[in-house]
Formats: sequence, structure tokens, C-alpha cells
Amino acid sequence: MSKKEMIAMLLAGGKGTRLGVLTKEIAKPAVPFGAEYRLIDFPLSNCSNSNIDTVGVLTQYEPLVLNSYIGNGSSWDLDRRDGGVRVLPPYIREGGGSWYKGTSHAIYENIKYIDLYDPDYVLVLSGDHIYKMDYSVMLEDHKATGADASIAVMEVPWEDTNRFGVMITDDNKRIVDFQEKPDDPRSNLASMGIYIFNWPMLRDYLQRDAENPDSSGDFGNDIIPAMLKDKLHLNAYTFSGYWKDVGTINSYWQAHMDLLKEDNMGLNLYDRDWVIYSVNPNRPPQYLSSEAKVRNSMINKGTKIQGEVENSVIFYGVEIGRNAIIKDSVIMPNVKIEDGAYINKAIIGQNSLIKDNARIGIGDAINYNVTVIGESETIINGAKIEHGSIVG
Repeated sequence: MSKKEMIAMLLAGGKGTRLGVLTKEIAKPAVPFGAEYRLIDFPLSNCSNSNIDTVGVLTQYEPLVLNSYIGNGSSWDLDRRDGGVRVLPPYIREGGGSWYKGTSHAIYENIKYIDLYDPDYVLVLSGDHIYKMDYSVMLEDHKATGADASIAVMEVPWEDTNRFGVMITDDNKRIVDFQEKPDDPRSNLASMGIYIFNWPMLRDYLQRDAENPDSSGDFGNDIIPAMLKDKLHLNAYTFSGYWKDVGTINSYWQAHMDLLKEDNMGLNLYDRDWVIYSVNPNRPPQYLSSEAKVRNSMINKGTKIQGEVENSVIFYGVEIGRNAIIKDSVIMPNVKIEDGAYINKAIIGQNSLIKDNARIGIGDAINYNVTVIGESETIINGAKIEHGSIVG
């Protein structure tokens, strides 16, 4: 293997428990998104567009769909003989083995893979965030500051800081302290789960951490605090574009609604200069009948629409019957919605059947919550499902 300046390690083994029924049978990075994609398409496309040609994808929970989807990486131009994309599940070695305990432990377990390319830097990514970023620009900033590690950060609303690791920095963007999901935050600079490490330094910390029986094997809980304790130079790389952690039902639904805004908040899926690639099997064109009404929505190929769709995202293979009304909703692949059904502010899991005149997401319009129907569910004729319900 030839030497690489930087390779990427993509953490894609998460169960995504906060997404509930949407991740019952698939890993979180494999969850469909944006009518056309899966969550993992975003970091893989960012790597390709940033000219990073060697990517290790660390899988664990329900890997079958994800492994099949990634294949040889050709969809992202990562089918390389020297490098390319490689799926890296947990494995047994002489003397035993274990599941990945946490984010840093997953990297530790694949030290041999990284050493094959003798990189100067390792880029660590999450497989389940929605954003577009040029990692080569972050690398240049990392080298210019002379940092041992760089962590991508962005400002988040103060009320959301308890969902993130929060960085406290000095006037030179040097990280001086770190709070993991604080109740009393001292900063609103949230870690985006994107790291660049000098590889020889990180390798040493991973090995030392693996010898600590009290470690949880996590970057946020173990590695970053240890580096701060040792006074290493940790640089905060500030990102100002669109970024969304879609780890909850509400954030997943909101990210889809963001796609439908005219300014799309910087997440432009139609940007030919920074394409988000995906696996695209052949499908027939979409069909809109003479009775169909579609407003401010994304409609993928292979769909058949005879009803009304407003402010919604419709994945491939969806059928919507006559007089059906879909509003403010996300309809996942191969869902069939029969005549007269009504769906409002809902996520409908793939391969589900919504029968005639069923009503999903009904109730008081004040504090309206997202309704979720899991994968392969059947909602019977005339059923009434209150807003905020979860079926599956």
C-alpha cells in the first residue's frame, strides 16, 4: 500500500436508539434521507469531493443493509485498488476479541488497517450527520495552527447544548476545556464529531487508553479529556454551514423540512460543484395523475401520485391514491397510501401500507408532535392515529 497523507475512518456502527422504530432493523447511517439518499451518503460524498480516497467504514449494529449498500464504493468513486472504501466490522484475533465499546475503541481495533497506509493524519467522522464540508480545508487549518488535533465545532442554541460535547476555547481557537452534554454549559460551541488527529500521537493515546480497564473507549469521555490534561494543542475548527445531527425523531423530521425551504439553509442538494452521491438503481419516471396536486415537495422517481402532497418528501416507489392528502410529512421508500387517507406531520416507514381513509397525525394543532409509523406496518381502513403516536 502506498503512503497516504490522510485517511478517513467513518464510524457507522451506531444503533440509533433515539430514532426508535426507524432503526429497529438497520443501522442508523443506513436510514433513508432526502427522498434519494441514506445518511452515510453525506460523509462518503464529502470524502470523495475532498479528494480523500481511502475510507474505513466501521460497522457493528445490523450491518447487512449498510454493507450491501456500500458495496465496492463505486457510487462515490471510492472503488480504488490502492485505498478506496473498506468495511471494517469487529473481528476475533488470537487471544480473543470484542465488540466496539465506543468511538475511540473502534479506531483502536483497526490500528493495523490504518498502519497499512502510514498516514500523517487520520480524519474521524460520524456516519449519521447531514452536512457538506471540504475536509481538505479543515486539514490546511489544522496544519497551519500546528495542532495535535483539530475538532470541528459550530455554534448551537444554548438550550441544545446538553445534546453535545461542548468546547471552551481561548481567543486563538485553542481548546482549553471540554464539557460532555452539560446541564450548565460554559460555551455553545458544539463538537460536530469530526476530528483530525496527528496519527502517531493518536496511536499512542489509543494504545494507552486500551490498557485502562476503567475507560469507556470513547473520544468524548476518554481521549479528548486525556489530551487536554496533557496540555496538547487542540484546535477548534469553526464550521458555519448547515449541519444537523439527525439522532432524534424531531431532528430527522426537521432536517427534511429544511430541505423544502427556499433558502435551504446552505444544504443545496442541487449543487453540481459538491454533489451528494448515492446508489441509484434504475426506476421508472414519476407519475402525477390529472387529479394530483403537488406543492413545495420533493418527489423521487418510481412514484405514482393521484392525491394531494404539500410540503413533504416522497421517496422512491411510493404510491398515493385518489383523494389522499399528505402534509408536512416524510414518506419512505415503497409505501402504499390508499384512497382517502390523511397524513399530517408524520414519518411513514418503508414498505408500510396505509389503507383507505386512515387518518394519521390528528388532534390539537397546538404543540403538534411528529407521528411515526415503523417499517412494514399496516394501518387499517379508517384508523385514527393521534399526533405524536409511534406505531411499530
